[in-house]
Amino acid sequence: MDMFPAATTVDVTDRAPRVAVLPIGSFEQHGPHLPLATDSIVATAIADAVAARYNVLLLPPVTVSCSHEHAGWAGTVSISHHTLSAIIEDIHTSLASSGITALVLVNGHGGNYVLSNIVQTANASIPRSMSLFPTRTDWDTARVAADLDTNAHHDMHAGELEVSILLHVQPQLVRPGYPDGDHAADERPMLLVDGMRGYTETGVIGKPSAASAGKGQQLLDSLAATFQQHFALLTSQ
Repeated sequence: MDMFPAATTVDVTDRAPRVAVLPIGSFEQHGPHLPLATDSIVATAIADAVAARYNVLLLPPVTVSCSHEHAGWAGTVSISHHTLSAIIEDIHTSLASSGITALVLVNGHGGNYVLSNIVQTANASIPRSMSLFPTRTDWDTARVAADLDTNAHHDMHAGELEVSILLHVQPQLVRPGYPDGDHAADERPMLLVDGMRGYTETGVIGKPSAASAGKGQQLLDSLAATFQQHFALLTSQ
């Protein structure tokens, strides 16, 4: 998996895509067994799977976003939601000037709550001009397709899903101690106040011991299939 697209301007002219895909990750702690860039790797892997099936312009990832709930862990870096919103709005405007009016935000970080508002605002101004992918339904469908042991609530961070995707696309980045990293914190009522530190010492909430490369491939295959609904809506005009 390459983090940067290899298409030339001639390639884009010839294919004339109407939809661009922007992976949005983060640079934040993912426990002792996954790299800080995990969410960016996951978002890029999803975007790559989508670009392999659909005529889209694959953009390079936004690799730093809103990771404030991970503040205090070494290496974590955040930008404000204002900055992230401005980056996306500028990209959307720039794309439109070259004839690509639809943008899909491929989000790899659950803490980027602002992305939902950005998409809603864009579509209120120009209908069907932006989408957020994967949705919760897309993820739930992928978890079932991959026969994951966990659901999204129990497997919140650095667990079965994320480790599985990295085992599939970048296995050399997964540290060998991940099967011993399981940590449960099902009740997290004050997460927005106390952040992850209030519920985990390692930074993990989930079941990395259940991960496998095969599950990672099935997750990406399912997401590539469910992207069809987003692509169809954005190209229906």
